[in-house]
Formats: sequence, C-alpha cells, structure tokens
Amino acid sequence: MSNTLSEATKAIVRATVPALQAHGTAITAAMYERLFADQEIRELFNQSNHGEGGRQTKALAQAILAYAQNIDNLGVLATAVERISQKHVGLSIKPEHYPYVAQALLAAIKDVLGDAATPSILDAWGEAFWFLANILIGREKVVYAELQAADGGWIGWREFRIEAKVRESDVITSFVLRPIDGLPVVLHKPGQYLTFRIPIDGLGPQKRNYSISSSPNGETYRISVKREPLGLVSNFLHDVAIEGSILQVAPPTGDFYLADDPQRPIVLLSGGVGLTPMVSMFESIAGSDTKVSVHYVHAAQNGRVHAMGDHIRNLSADKPNLSAAVFYRDPHETDLKGEHYDHEGYVTVDWLALNTPIDDADFYLCGPKPFLAAFVNGLADAGVAADMIHYEFFGPADGLNA
Repeated sequence: MSNTLSEATKAIVRATVPALQAHGTAITAAMYERLFADQEIRELFNQSNHGEGGRQTKALAQAILAYAQNIDNLGVLATAVERISQKHVGLSIKPEHYPYVAQALLAAIKDVLGDAATPSILDAWGEAFWFLANILIGREKVVYAELQAADGGWIGWREFRIEAKVRESDVITSFVLRPIDGLPVVLHKPGQYLTFRIPIDGLGPQKRNYSISSSPNGETYRISVKREPLGLVSNFLHDVAIEGSILQVAPPTGDFYLADDPQRPIVLLSGGVGLTPMVSMFESIAGSDTKVSVHYVHAAQNGRVHAMGDHIRNLSADKPNLSAAVFYRDPHETDLKGEHYDHEGYVTVDWLALNTPIDDADFYLCGPKPFLAAFVNGLADAGVAADMIHYEFFGPADGLNA
C-alpha cells in the first residue's frame, strides 16, 4: 500500500464532498445495517452509541465528510485518528476486521448514490479507505504493544472481580475492581476509561465504556456508573452485579487524560456523571507533590444525584493549591449551602473568568452534550486557546461545535 494517495484519487474524493454533505448520514446508516447483519461483527461495537437518534451514524458521517474535506491536509485529523484508535483498542478491533467495514462502506455508497457512484468513485473511495485504515491499524498496533509490554498490562479481555460496590448517590454507584489472577494492573492515565464486555440475557455480549474514577494504584480500578432509565448495562450493574461478580474488562484506553507533569494551572469542569474522570484527576493531583493550582468546578441538579462530594472536599481540605466549587441547579430542601454546595444555579463562563485563572489554565471538561457544547464554545469565545481546552464526551462527540 502506498504511503500517499494519488492525486487522481484525491481529486475524486474532493469532488464527492457535496454528495457526502447531502447523503452522508444515509450512507453511514446503510453501512451499519450491512455491517451489523454479521452478528460477530455487531458484537465488536458499543451498541449504546447506535441508539439515541443515530448518534454514531451521524458522527461517522461527519468524520467521513471531514476526511474528504481535508484530503490534502490530513494532519488536521490527527486528534480524530488518535481518538478512534484508542476506542478500537478498547473494543479489541484488529486488522482482520477492517475488510468488513470496507465492503460495507463501498456497498452503502453504491446503495445510496446509485448510478452516481461510478466505478472511478468507488475505486477512489476504496483507496482512500484503505489509506486511512492503514494509518489506524499502524497506530493501534503501537497501542496494543505498549499495553502488553507495560507492567500489569494486557490486551483483550481480562476477568475482574467486583471487590466493593458503593452507592454514591440516588443514581450513581461505584464499583472497585480487582483482577482475579491477583496480578498488578497497568497504571492508567487519569481521565482514561475501561471497556467492558457484559453478557445480557437474550441479547448477547454488550460493550460499554466507563471512565476510571480512581487515581492509578497498580492494583485496582474504580468506576462510578450512573443508572440510565433504559440502560441495559447500567441497570445490570446496579441491580444484578454484586460484590464478587466477575466482569470482563479491556485495558485502559482513551486520549483524554491529565498531563503527566502539569506546568500550568488546571481547571477541572464537570456536569453530572461527567465527574468520573475528574475525580481520577483530582485524586491523582492530591496524591502528588505538584504545586500548580487546581480548581475543580462541578455542576449537579442537587445533593440527591451529586456523587462523591465529601470525597472531593476531603481531598482538598489540607491542600492549599487545591480548591473545589459545587453548583446545584435546583437544591433539595436538605441540601445545605456551604456544606453540600457552594452556589445555586448554573456555572457560567463569566463566573469562571472571575474565579479561575482563565487566561493561563488548561481546562479539562466532561459532561452531557449541552454542557460540553456550551463550555467548549464558550471558553473559545472567551479567548482560551484550543490546545488548552481538553474534553471527554460519553459517546460520539458529534456536533459540539454546531
């Protein structure tokens, strides 16, 4: 395979941009329909991302469009390539799976565009697909090798026992996981997630990602899971899994994580269950000798759903460089201002500008899509540089810049 795309192929791909803008979502929907007709391939993916209005279908359509639009400058897609590669490693996707995607994608282009999908267009997109696929395969090979070589590392599925199950709020429960082989676990980067393969009766194995909510310790991981009303796996974990239950777990992955040796002030900003990677970061910083200032700002509806508030307050109590502020949108009558929360209402960019070092800090964000969209865009509008805004989104991060 050539390490460059031919000019003829790039010209054809560029020419398909209008068709992708008009029909991209239909193409990716048709692609997934073909791909998931194979049960083995279907089980490779996190099916929760294929509900909720077709989030993954839309996200993939946007990714393909971005690829076509930037075919002459693929360096701008480096962040997307890393994010996809990390997700693929978590899902245990291997080189032998890529031909299934190629076949489904090209067939979907033909299905949707009909006679407009000429042999030259299909050939060009076949070349373009495999060019990008080989970039991903190469990066994934490196990530797999690093995980396998690391102390406590592994690839594929490893069995962990639920050592402790702790109710953190009305909707969030934590699970402490220890490998049943008794061996060490790889030190995750604070902010990364674990991928789980959990059998559900009548539906087969379901894959889900959950952020690690503990600092690295080499022995266990903790995840903190919100019960979703229609969540197959979250309800299984809350209602069926018990202390002693065995779960299949892939190694920690993800491109959202705290810098190893932070030199600038840090602002951690989370909404709802988006606190999980932030707790990992805050714990890690509290246990280190860093002197940089760290401001943790969390938004929740009220104390009934707010998890791990006491834990965060205890971590920052004797650390002069650490501070925490909690916003409750609708405090419950039992919530005490100054004890359970600090501010009523919503976090705003204006508040951040007055109360955090907005001009100098690295911002780490995690929360629901509207929360992220408001702050990713709001911080940029306030003059925060793009390379100082880092965010994690639970699911396909489509449309945050809309």
